[in-house]
Amino acid sequence: MNGQGMLIIACGALAHEITALRRANDWDALDVKCLPADLHNRPEKIAPAVRELIRASRDRYASIFVAYADCGSGGLLDKVLIEEGVERIPGAHCYEFFATTPVFTALSDAEPGTFYLTDFLLRHFERLVIRGLGLDRHPELFASYFGNYRKLVYLAQAPAPGAREAGQTIAARMGLEYEYRETGYGAMATSLGAALRRHEARPREEPVTWRH
Repeated sequence: MNGQGMLIIACGALAHEITALRRANDWDALDVKCLPADLHNRPEKIAPAVRELIRASRDRYASIFVAYADCGSGGLLDKVLIEEGVERIPGAHCYEFFATTPVFTALSDAEPGTFYLTDFLLRHFERLVIRGLGLDRHPELFASYFGNYRKLVYLAQAPAPGAREAGQTIAARMGLEYEYRETGYGAMATSLGAALRRHEARPREEPVTWRH
C-alpha cells in the first residue's frame, strides 16, 4: 500500500451509519467505498467483490479496513482478507456487531427463532423483504418463509421518529412477538475507531502490516 490515506470498504447497508460516525467523530481522514447491499442476497459474491476493490485501491491508500462481518460468506471473506492482509469488523453479521457479541449471543440463546431488524432493514423492509421475496404478490408465502420464527428484535442504531412503532407494525404483520433495543453502533464504532488510530500511529514511511 503506497498511498497515505485510509479506505473503508463497506457494505452498502452500512453507508448511512458510517457517514454518521464520520461526522460525529470528525474522521476526515477516512475515505469510504460501498459495495451494493444487495450482495447479501448472493453472499458467495461478497468475498470476490471485496478482493477486487482491495486490489483496485491498494496503490492509493496506506491502510484499508473492511466494514463487513462474515455476512453469510461461510468463511470465504476471511480467507480473502488473510490473503490480502486486511482486517474486518469481527462478528458473523451486522446484528452481532451492532448488538455486541455477548448481547447477541444472549438474544439468540433465549430465542433461536428470532428475526432481526436494523435501521437499514426497517427503512427498506418493503423493497428487500416484501417485494424481494415476492410477498406482495403471494402473501400466502408468509408462513413458508417465517413459520419457524417466534420473535422480531429491532436493533436500533439511530432510529428516526416513529421507527420503534414501525418495527412493531412489521412484527404484527409477521405474527411475531416484538422487542426493541437501542444498540447504537456497537462494535462497528469501536472497530472503525481502532483501525483509524492504528493508521494514524503508523510511521509514515512504512506500510501497514495487518494482522487478522
